[in-house]
Amino acid sequence: MKVAVKKYIWLLVVVMLFACNQKKEVREIPVNDFFKTQDRALYRLSPNGKYLSYLTLKDKKQHLVVEDLEHGKTTEVSKLEERNIHFYCWVSNDELIYYKEKDDSRFQTDLYIVNKNGTEERLLNADEKSKVRLLDDQLIEDKFLLVTSNKRDSTVFDVYRLNVRNGQMLVAAKNPGNFTNWLTDSKGKLRMAISSDGVNESFWYRENETKPFKKIITNNFKTTLWPVAFSENKPNIVYAISNVNRDKNALIEIDCINGKEKNVLFADDTLNVVEAQYSKRRGKMDFVVYETWKKEKHYLNDEAKKLFGNLDKLIPDAESRIVHNDKNEQHFIVRTFTDRSPGAYYLYYAENNSLKKLSDINTSIKEDEMCEMKPISYVTTDGFKIDGYLTLPLGVDPENLPVVVIPHNGPGQRNSWGFNSDVQFLANRGYAVLQVNYRGSTGYGKEFYAAGFKEWGQKIQKDVDAGVQWLIDQKIADPQRVAIYGYGFGGLVAINSAVANPKMYKCAGSSAGVLNLFSYLKTIPPFLTSNLQMFYEMVGNPDKDAEYMRQASPVFHADKVKIPIFITQNSKDPRINGNDAVQFVKELKKLNSPVTYLEKEDNKSVLNREEARKKSYAALELFLQDNLRKR
Repeated sequence: MKVAVKKYIWLLVVVMLFACNQKKEVREIPVNDFFKTQDRALYRLSPNGKYLSYLTLKDKKQHLVVEDLEHGKTTEVSKLEERNIHFYCWVSNDELIYYKEKDDSRFQTDLYIVNKNGTEERLLNADEKSKVRLLDDQLIEDKFLLVTSNKRDSTVFDVYRLNVRNGQMLVAAKNPGNFTNWLTDSKGKLRMAISSDGVNESFWYRENETKPFKKIITNNFKTTLWPVAFSENKPNIVYAISNVNRDKNALIEIDCINGKEKNVLFADDTLNVVEAQYSKRRGKMDFVVYETWKKEKHYLNDEAKKLFGNLDKLIPDAESRIVHNDKNEQHFIVRTFTDRSPGAYYLYYAENNSLKKLSDINTSIKEDEMCEMKPISYVTTDGFKIDGYLTLPLGVDPENLPVVVIPHNGPGQRNSWGFNSDVQFLANRGYAVLQVNYRGSTGYGKEFYAAGFKEWGQKIQKDVDAGVQWLIDQKIADPQRVAIYGYGFGGLVAINSAVANPKMYKCAGSSAGVLNLFSYLKTIPPFLTSNLQMFYEMVGNPDKDAEYMRQASPVFHADKVKIPIFITQNSKDPRINGNDAVQFVKELKKLNSPVTYLEKEDNKSVLNREEARKKSYAALELFLQDNLRKR
């Protein structure tokens, strides 16, 4: 009997060991599951913290909903047919304002106000040609909001006092012609403005609204100086994220009388500050967020450390971000996520240190089916250290894998750690995914940022190629199965790869990609013309850099493409010139080059846009299967 039991146990151990050595079977997740529209989004709290609002989809229509947190009663404040809310906020404990898309004009919006019970909805702006933007959400004297509008001149935004009771707009500050931004203090008073001549930014300050603005600081646009908040207890002091006279961003105090740096709250030569949290209630800076391969907090006072430290303990295995809070800073809406989960929304009650879950971002995503996003780095031939992320598929050894490279959009952006639907979708299909923060990416200091200027198709291209070569040298990538795919300027990098290095890449794809630098500059809207000289430095000047811009624009080089191309776009997208892609595809077809072209529909409803997005990813999946199939 004992011998039989021993044999049974030994057999069970052998079976278990054999099972552990088998490759894990990976379920192919439907493409639709990765790109679902959130059921609930854009949560906000009323100033008194008693009401919660959010956008939701119901019966294929978008609704703005208000929930009474004490009694649990919900009210549909606004029901929309084929129109969408782009932004909304509370302006008092009883009223909300929001932007609706205008009929037959996807990129124009109307501003409305409505009571929290859904009554007395009123249109606040009726000018068909101008834009109105909320400057500050504080309701002044129970009837005025500060807004900006280009109704007087389409190229600049003036500040107006908008009377929400009768819709009347009165000029509060006239734009002299080069002001690009306006800032208010914690009481809603207009205290600062930023001007630009296209290359240099100047900061203008006034002690109160009865005095004129005076210029206090001027910096080149390559320098970061971003005001965060005015001090409550230190007159004429503003807190700002700055890299003036340093390479990395720090949090500092600026004396607005003379424009000089007065005090440093946080600085580190190796760390770059990307966010800073200010407490209006306490009148203090609570913490800074710096970013290496992940974002991390550094607390600036003990009360904040205790408050947010308690929150972090309640969510130990995920990153958390404060989305919104009430005026007393006792109730917080928190968004969580990891690299393997899109996360969820929670309501955090600071007074009793408790969490209430509001909703998941995407219930179709199971964390154990997703893949880790790991940091990598390598050095280019000219000595630049490049950071990036590598996501490996589950269930296979990290050797000789098909790879999809995703260069990020630009100019002036970066990849960050977190859940990325594109990456997880491709990894689930068995591809290793490489994301590269090439030179010109933000978050690595002024020198690294400026090193990417006018390097599209040149050194930026080589940074991406060097990442692929690193994967090949590490034996992770199959050199015969590498694809590259990007959005916007990432699409420019991807299609330029087909032009410049067809031996490295098996195929290339672009979604809403920039294919022509000349026409890209022409799509810059009138109200951003003051920044045109900045774009000339970053992208190129058509008069002085025509040869370089032509070389870096793939639309002119269809004859050099020797690999299959995938292109998808919405031809009515104002951010790109749709004719460039059409022209490029026609040229490729004339040359009998394999090309897949998908025209996205200009859908207005949220759900229709979701369907268009799903179709484009399904087409991308087939394209990659055809060109990176297993040998």
